[in-house]
Parts: sequence; structure tokens; C-alpha cells
Amino acid sequence: QVQLVESGGGLVQAGGSVRVSCAASGGTFRHYAMGWFRQAPGKERDIVAAINWSGSSTYYADSVKGRFTISRDNAKRTVYLQMNNLKPEDTAVYYCAAAVTLATIENDYRYWGQGTQVTVSS
Repeated sequence: QVQLVESGGGLVQAGGSVRVSCAASGGTFRHYAMGWFRQAPGKERDIVAAINWSGSSTYYADSVKGRFTISRDNAKRTVYLQMNNLKPEDTAVYYCAAAVTLATIENDYRYWGQGTQVTVSS
């Protein structure tokens, strides 16, 4: 059983940056690929980025390529999402999740955090 807790969200102006973190406890963190999803009001939850267990392979949604960076520190049992050049349309609740292998489909993720709100003002 893996428990995930996100932190670092908040209010940021358009064009600004924020880093959200996801700390894992329980289980063996380095055995899991990790993903970041987001859900805006009235919309479905979508994949934002994902990273394999070692950090050697990553995936980004087209909407965030070149602006967001996913990384992980297995010693700290933490995955990060650095978000730069934020836009109002990035406003959402951001969730981290753990999967057996790098995946882009929500159903492939076994464990989920509670989410952290990121609001981008124009």
C-alpha cells in the first residue's frame, strides 16, 4: 500500500511558476512509475506528465510540453512537477498517482493522492 500526499499548490499569476510535490509513504517507491494528472471544474481528469521508476523516461501531454517538467528523487520518495509559464487554463486540481509501469491512462494507476489546487490568475 502506497500513500501519496501532494503539496505546493496555490495561486500564481499567468506567466509565473510553481512546483508541486508528491511525497510517498509505504510500499517501495522506486518500484513505481509516477504520474501527474489534473482536473479542472466540470472537466475530466487528464494526464499531465509521467515518469518511469528510474527517471530515464518521461511523458508529457502536448498542452504542457516545453513548460512543465516532471522529476523524481527516489531517496526522498518524492516526485515533482515544475510548472513554468503558467496559463489560466492550467488552473486545476493536480493529482499524483503511482502505477506499476509508465502509463498515460488513469485506470492504469493504482494509488492516488488527494490533490492540490493550482490557480493561475490572468
